[in-house]
Amino acid sequence: MAVAETQLYAKVSNKRRSKSTSALLESLLAKGFPAHIAQKALAATGQKTIEDAAKWLHSHCNDPSLDDPIPQEYALYLCPTGHLHNHLQEFWKESKRQCGKNRAHEIFPHITLCDFFTCEDQKVELLYDTLKRVGDSFSQSFPPFISLSLHSSTSYLGFFVGDSHANILKDFALAFSSEASALADCHVKPCLKQLHLTLAHKFYPHHQKTLEQLAKCINPGEACQWVAALYSRDMRFVHYQTLRALFQYKPQNIDELMINTGDFIYVDPTQQSDVSEGWVIGTSHRTGCRGFLPENYTERANESDTWVKHREYVFVTASRLFTQTENEPNVKLNGGVCNPSMSRSVTNVLSLQNATLRRGVLVMRHGERVDQVFGKSWLQQCLTADGKYYRADLNFPSTLPKRKDSVKHFECDPPLSCCGIFQSKLIGEALLDQEVTVSYVYSSPALRCVQTAQHVLQGLKLDQKVKIRVEPGLFEWTKWEASRVIPNFMTVTELVEASYKIDTSYRGNFPLSSLVPSESYEEYVSRSSAVIKQIITACPSKGKGVILIVGHGSSLASFTRPLIGLPARDSSDFAQAVRKIPSLGMCFCEEIKEENKWQMVNPPVKTLTHGANAAFNWRNGIVED
Repeated sequence: MAVAETQLYAKVSNKRRSKSTSALLESLLAKGFPAHIAQKALAATGQKTIEDAAKWLHSHCNDPSLDDPIPQEYALYLCPTGHLHNHLQEFWKESKRQCGKNRAHEIFPHITLCDFFTCEDQKVELLYDTLKRVGDSFSQSFPPFISLSLHSSTSYLGFFVGDSHANILKDFALAFSSEASALADCHVKPCLKQLHLTLAHKFYPHHQKTLEQLAKCINPGEACQWVAALYSRDMRFVHYQTLRALFQYKPQNIDELMINTGDFIYVDPTQQSDVSEGWVIGTSHRTGCRGFLPENYTERANESDTWVKHREYVFVTASRLFTQTENEPNVKLNGGVCNPSMSRSVTNVLSLQNATLRRGVLVMRHGERVDQVFGKSWLQQCLTADGKYYRADLNFPSTLPKRKDSVKHFECDPPLSCCGIFQSKLIGEALLDQEVTVSYVYSSPALRCVQTAQHVLQGLKLDQKVKIRVEPGLFEWTKWEASRVIPNFMTVTELVEASYKIDTSYRGNFPLSSLVPSESYEEYVSRSSAVIKQIITACPSKGKGVILIVGHGSSLASFTRPLIGLPARDSSDFAQAVRKIPSLGMCFCEEIKEENKWQMVNPPVKTLTHGANAAFNWRNGIVED
């Protein structure tokens, strides 16, 4: 146990315990649960129903921390409802789509009244009583609407609360904190600085203008009922990442974690360095158990997804000062003119912004490579005594393309597996369904990348219209080549003879001879930056076509970051990020020509996730004991 946790347990255990019990607690005690565990279950579920608490206790029967006296952390937020809340949610959605996730997306729209504080499980009901009493005392003085003005900087965007209304909210927060601190024996600190409702936080500076345009079409005077809500979270996992399980996983080994679809898992990023590739170690929010789980069974969740709402106080006020009708003229909002109908939805703004987008760059990792499944000695499994290739497993390619030199060069330049071919076609079909227009295709000289590009084009039904430009400069960081030499790639002539749709007129920016074995990270970053700039320059900016770049796991960061104006990652951080990129992982950048910049947005298609399928021998376990 960590020293900090030991001190926390001691501090909590030594506090005086209240003897008050609720009807819910009495029901759990009657079922035979110890008082401290019953109180823990009630606090963890918001003290709503006996069924919720009993379900929590059943799920946590193997939780090693069940007896630990660590309380929940609580916070008091003022949250909007009604039309304003709906438009804020639209902003959340569209800002994430256009500019990617920022810190504000981790939590729902709110104004913080009292930041997180701890309260012993048996005293939580006193917080509920305090919220009700203080709410009643302020119900008549609560403003009919809250004055909000837009504030923007290079890393923050949000609404500031007007001084007169902020003073009322601060008085409310101070009254709650004073009474809660006295009654529940906890330290509650009210927020007395500038009150605000955050729209975006810790975003890339070049996204500021786009976010401002979206924010200016939120009318802060929209009909809104404000609610003071008390939330809790598990204080042990405050600095962890939260993952959501996409699929069920049943453990194969004793140290693995059982997860159900929809489960939340807490993962400490600092504890993942020694974990096998493709796996993470985490703690289940549902069960409290800890173990290993496959990372590709999960997706990132929001920090607040595991929070519990305990109680809320709804401020019932008079109607807002004026209600706008659709027939009223345009009004000026936050320094910009916005039509009332537009304030009801940001989609009109999006259509205007999309008109300014010219080109897109889709950077994609290749599909599943054959040695990824069968290991580095895969070729030995497929060669007869006289050196002829045969298909030893259905996931091996049916044939290998012909090349003039030795077939053994495929060991360092492996092809796609059959599943890799299927993956690539599936992505192409998905791009076709989304009506993505691919105008140019660039590929690393690695065979697996050329094959991926070919099958993506087949899925797009463009394999007879768009040819592949083989660019040696797109090859991965050569330091990662196990052979410590540049692979002997198939020539353009050999690829054409093997029926790959290659642009034979294209001359690469970096000839193969310029690739240096075991290049430094700085050399790789410099090469990648130069290549992506030369590709952008070579592709005319007219129209809205997408430039498809098929490369390696390292390609996603090394080609998109210089495009959107970000510096290269530290080499160790870069390696950690690359190891998590799956087959056909992709990044998408769009050009905003009027601003002479590029921005990263969500790819046009969903990710492709699937499980492992091990080799099977029917004799084992079926015929033989």
